[in-house]
Amino acid sequence: MVVIRLARGGAKKRPFFNLVVADARRARDGRFIERIGFYDPKAPAGHETFRLDRTRLAHWQSVGAQPSNTVQRLVKQFAKVNPAAGEAAATPAAA
Repeated sequence: MVVIRLARGGAKKRPFFNLVVADARRARDGRFIERIGFYDPKAPAGHETFRLDRTRLAHWQSVGAQPSNTVQRLVKQFAKVNPAAGEAAATPAAA
């Protein structure tokens, strides 16, 4: 099964997450099929916190990829901030 989930990166106590499409059998931070966005929970003021390529998300969901609960929550949370079609981006000031 193909899943859409977060892959952790960044330094110790400074998390950074990539939104990736991956095989469910792979490790969380292991090999992935495609990177479709990112989430930076500790972004400084004025910097981008979340970016998502909505067209690629729609494509992968149409072919059966299942988003994780956290990805669903983030997409829903930031869709309120920037409902524009195509690419979604949000800054901490807007969130």
